[in-house]
Amino acid sequence: MKLTRPSLLLATILVALAVPARAAVETYAIDPVHSSVGFSIRHILSKVPGSFTKFSGNVTVDRDNLEKSSVDATIDVASVSTASEARDNHLKTPDFFDAAKFPTITFKSTGWKKTAADAYDITGDLTIHGVTKSVVLKAKLLGFGAGMQPGVQLTGWEATTILNKADFGVNGPAMLGTMLGDEVAITINIEADLKK
Repeated sequence: MKLTRPSLLLATILVALAVPARAAVETYAIDPVHSSVGFSIRHILSKVPGSFTKFSGNVTVDRDNLEKSSVDATIDVASVSTASEARDNHLKTPDFFDAAKFPTITFKSTGWKKTAADAYDITGDLTIHGVTKSVVLKAKLLGFGAGMQPGVQLTGWEATTILNKADFGVNGPAMLGTMLGDEVAITINIEADLKK
């Protein structure tokens, strides 16, 4: 039987509707309870670890082409934690972060490049202490999957980079001299929930 043009069009529409489609672009909200933003810096001979405990952000992914993805995040500077209240308070002063004047650290990606299976270089604008620099996060996709609650979908990522604190004007007091290193190692672990 030969289909007329209207019948062919109708058949095409019905076939398209019958195929379940997954949205190519999905946005996931970072879950701070199951994520971490950590750092370490040399102090004399050892490396002192720390973290930020308050942060938020989104990971927007195109699962068909992850190089089209994006990420943005905001960190509350006053949430810095190094297991020493005195040190944490000092880090919030104008000697370092000046949290009263610059209360947040922000990151917004400008490009993603696949470097290996599930590995990406994520380039983005990082703003610390009022200074914005382009940095590269070495990121790894840990996967996509179902959460513990019904209907919850998750994605997991980890990322690392090395920053020079002097590039952002976070030098510390002169009295510390060479006791405090310039390089800061950043380690990020992210679990994020699919927005509905």
